[in-house]
Amino acid sequence: MLKATSALPAVCGRVCPQEKQCESVCIHVKMNEPAVAIGNLERFAADFERASGKMTLPEVAPDNGIKVAIVGSGPAGLSCAGDMAKLGYEVTVFEALHEIGGVLKYGIPEFRLPNAIVDVEINNLRKMGVNFIKDCIIGKTITIKDLEEQGYKAIFVASGAGLPNFMNIPGENSINIMSSNEYLTRVNLMDASNPDADTPINFAKSVMVVGGGNTAMDSCRTAKRLGAEHVFIAYRRSEAEMPARLEEVKHAKEEGIEFLTLHNPIEYIADEKGAVCQVKLQKMELGEPDASGRRSPVPIPGAIETRDIDMAIVAVGVSPNPLVPKSVEGLELGRKNTIAVNDNMQSSIPTIFAGGDIVRGGATVILAMGDGRRAAAHMHEMLSK
Repeated sequence: MLKATSALPAVCGRVCPQEKQCESVCIHVKMNEPAVAIGNLERFAADFERASGKMTLPEVAPDNGIKVAIVGSGPAGLSCAGDMAKLGYEVTVFEALHEIGGVLKYGIPEFRLPNAIVDVEINNLRKMGVNFIKDCIIGKTITIKDLEEQGYKAIFVASGAGLPNFMNIPGENSINIMSSNEYLTRVNLMDASNPDADTPINFAKSVMVVGGGNTAMDSCRTAKRLGAEHVFIAYRRSEAEMPARLEEVKHAKEEGIEFLTLHNPIEYIADEKGAVCQVKLQKMELGEPDASGRRSPVPIPGAIETRDIDMAIVAVGVSPNPLVPKSVEGLELGRKNTIAVNDNMQSSIPTIFAGGDIVRGGATVILAMGDGRRAAAHMHEMLSK
């Protein structure tokens, strides 16, 4: 039943914010009872099937000879690929990195989403006839125009939001200050946690993670696993405003992460080798709500604290990968280089569809998957005509 509507049930059962989505509107909640554990049940069903060794594949329509291209192999791309393959299309997924899975592989740590589980889902898509091409950056290795010339009749752009945001404060270019994107990619995808791997990473002792989202929680829990003695989160609002899942915050606390809320880094201090050794933090208080409805943090004059650190991981959001949006002539863009789409996930160029973080900025796995499914349905509608 799950597979009828979800391409990645074992993934959704692990990483989706069920408590804000399906479980929050469960009828039991209205009766003052705990919600049905939809997330854990979904995870169990998918794991049970995988462990049984009797994986079923959805029915695939006969090959219709129409080629479609998908840019990016994250949740949006995989979801769209699965639906288009079921409908009989010749689907090719182009991935910039050396492994398939996008953010599921490079962004979400092994302890939260094991790579082996993602690989099973990817292999199922291969069995359904989906082709994967790795190490291929659309907009650099080949262009959207090249794809059209190769006979692809429709293209779904799901290239994500892999461009990290920084705070642009003094000292931020010091050694051992990196984005959460880089940190998690080095560890998750490039095996940096293995002492024999040739991906360098500093095994820091005192780590600060800036931000209050799920990526910040993933980063601080990863640092702890890599042997850091003291890891703390610096977040400029209070815990009540943290966008991270309650479950992730709970797990971080259980693992000994310190939460330094209402604190915002304003300057890094480096040692004589150029490596970060201290951070200055501005204490904050909450003022009036901003456009997002959360109360805005306001600095408390003169309240500044200095802490010793030997690594900082900046997890203050991401922006869309700019390569595809900037390389296609006549493609209408939204704010921050997102691709503007209509309700059908169709861009200003009728044969180009887009979804996931390249349209939304940083969002959730399930929203990206929903975009992929919606795009596939409307792409099929367009190609059928």
